[in-house]
Amino acid sequence: MLDFSMTIGGRKVAGMERFAVYNPATGAVVGHAPNASPADLDDAVAAARAAFPAWAALPDAARAAACAALAAKLGEQAEEIARLITLEQGKPLGALGSRFEMGGAQAWAGYTAGLSLPVKVIQDDNTGRVELHRKPIGVVGSITPWNWPVMIAIWHILPALRAGNTVVIKPSPYTPLSTLRAVEVMNGVLPAGVLNVITSDDQLANIGAAMSGHEGIGKIVFTGSCATGERVMATAARTMKRLTLELGGNDAGIVLPDCDPAVLAEGLFWGAFINNGQTCAAMKRLYVHDSIHDAVCDALVAFARGVKVGNGMDEASVLGPVNNRMQHDKVSRLVADATQTGRVLLGGAPDDGLFFPITLVADLPEDAPLIREEQFGPALPIIRYTEVEEAIAAANASENGLGGSVWSRDIGRAKEIALRLECGSAWINRHGAIQPNAPFGGVKRSGIGREFGEEGLAEMTDMQTLFC
Repeated sequence: MLDFSMTIGGRKVAGMERFAVYNPATGAVVGHAPNASPADLDDAVAAARAAFPAWAALPDAARAAACAALAAKLGEQAEEIARLITLEQGKPLGALGSRFEMGGAQAWAGYTAGLSLPVKVIQDDNTGRVELHRKPIGVVGSITPWNWPVMIAIWHILPALRAGNTVVIKPSPYTPLSTLRAVEVMNGVLPAGVLNVITSDDQLANIGAAMSGHEGIGKIVFTGSCATGERVMATAARTMKRLTLELGGNDAGIVLPDCDPAVLAEGLFWGAFINNGQTCAAMKRLYVHDSIHDAVCDALVAFARGVKVGNGMDEASVLGPVNNRMQHDKVSRLVADATQTGRVLLGGAPDDGLFFPITLVADLPEDAPLIREEQFGPALPIIRYTEVEEAIAAANASENGLGGSVWSRDIGRAKEIALRLECGSAWINRHGAIQPNAPFGGVKRSGIGREFGEEGLAEMTDMQTLFC
């Protein structure tokens, strides 16, 4: 049985109560995590505030070196943490699973450690000098989801630390163990109080809401659903917190008629089904030109039949279960409706436990819930179109705007269409391929702010204009 403590002010804190964490593949208890009280949150914020002045005052090169050491330390413990991710999240160790996640976490940490925000000289002439300085905010509160628990934690933590802030992070109650261990590892190279972690099932107390409204936290970084993001934003308004919100997506892909379905199948599949579809920027709707629609459907079915779904601890598994019952029930509801109104090409009926088969559905009406709602699971609607203008309009007819993609041999034409999509990121002949040097975030209800690269680092700062 695995049991970890919170890390507050560099100390291990067990908490007064604990809650169970379950393996979604087996239903067995993996371990227990501390159930933080409001007092624990206050202690974590106080520790972060106490550590902030010295951390912010470090020379820039010293902070960069500490962040680089942190990335290396994560690499040393990558296999141990990957196994924790698989046990509590469900994704396979291999393929595009937990080891892949830890590789991404280390790569993002290493790249972010090398970023900097030098003073920008706006004016320097005989009338005077004007400089723009980027200064750390103070304590950054991080609230992370269960789909990529460690990698998203690194997306939040590293730019905050690199910019000179201190951090209090709260992971999802479905996947707290890997974050508790990762923070414990990172504290091996950080001063006490710079990085703190608290965990809660939010039954004893709503710690997430308490973080959003806490007077001692200057910024909240949240990744999760649109509905929860709204509540975070509303709660944070009272203290005028800075916010970065990366929220839900209902990404559309558009396949143009010049494509070869056999060539496209693998890329389309992974654009939609990476992490079992449990990815904000996964492709959730696929629009295919009528002339190749059936051939694309056939190619996707053929590819999907070769993908093994199973327990993540089995090295042969390529996809695992849905992480939790609430999400499994949502996917089941959307697919059940789709089976009544569309044509099921593959899958459709839930498996035992939290497993759900790879599901492909064609010929759905435009108002089908599987098209209109974000499924966040292993089910993809394939929608036929005849004119590209109707596909663009349908892709944009969503309250979300996280990502989108265009698939074509004609890169110039694909780029023209991609630039018309109402989304924060657009890809050509791939989907969801993010990287640490490219800003990422959504428009419309998919959030505010950007992560990654210099733009993401800048969002962890306040600006001060200096007139000399």
